[in-house]
Amino acid sequence: MPETAHFLPHAEVLTYDEIVRFARIVAQMGVKKLRLTGGEPLVRAELPRLIKMLSAVPGIRDIALTTNGILLNEHAQGLKDAGLQRLNISLDGLSEETFRSISRRKGLDRVLNGIFAARRAGFEGIRLNAVAIRGITEAEIIPLGRFAREHGMEMRFIEFMPLDAEGNWQTEKVLSGEEIRGTLEAEFGALIPIQRHDPSQTAVDYEFADGPGRIGFINPVSQPFCHNCNRLRITAEGKIRNCLFSTHEWDVREFLRDGASDEDIANVVRAAVHAKKAGHGIDSDQFVKPERAMYQIGG
Repeated sequence: MPETAHFLPHAEVLTYDEIVRFARIVAQMGVKKLRLTGGEPLVRAELPRLIKMLSAVPGIRDIALTTNGILLNEHAQGLKDAGLQRLNISLDGLSEETFRSISRRKGLDRVLNGIFAARRAGFEGIRLNAVAIRGITEAEIIPLGRFAREHGMEMRFIEFMPLDAEGNWQTEKVLSGEEIRGTLEAEFGALIPIQRHDPSQTAVDYEFADGPGRIGFINPVSQPFCHNCNRLRITAEGKIRNCLFSTHEWDVREFLRDGASDEDIANVVRAAVHAKKAGHGIDSDQFVKPERAMYQIGG
């Protein structure tokens, strides 16, 4: 977590019962997939209990979790036993220097231990996420690609977005997915596109022509996919965001705590969906950077 991160008072954070009620309402509206993100979800006490509760919500077919992996070694089996189906783990580099430069913390060995603990716990199709920053990531591309091949995992490179807590984002620091793909193909040979069964999928996925392992590219800066986006986010304190780059939020916590009906809450969700813009506008002169950083929103 970035050094500028701060923690909310416990009373401001949604309870598990409030989260599950919200999930039940949006499931009735057609939501089928849930992802628990952060900050870091594994710092939340008794997280497997929440996963069990969400797994029991009618209509929810898939529950995933995105984690920095630091605490995963201790929790992987409990998460699997609770019904968690998929894991996305941040792995920005395989050198300690790169890891610290991007994640602002020590602990690469703990992340790797967590990845292998997840494999032992029975998780399949583990996705590893690396933020691609020009001047930092280039030396990590081939090692990360090799790691994916050797362990049969999916490596995803995510273009650097203007959501960093330190405010250091610049267009020149964006290392595009196309550039990374070229580096990988020069080392490992052709990458073969994998058919997308879900048009709302954010990543463009490839497989190695000569062996196991997958590579995905999430290119929100160079190749925006806003026209297919169907995601909503609810923050830890109960604010709905209809886009990572939204400058407006819809507060449902007050509805959840003030006796509002399910229909009242559903109407707030509808308002957020109806206000969804056609694009994030990063390349526009009118783009306004959100006040929240990525760790405050959830990826």
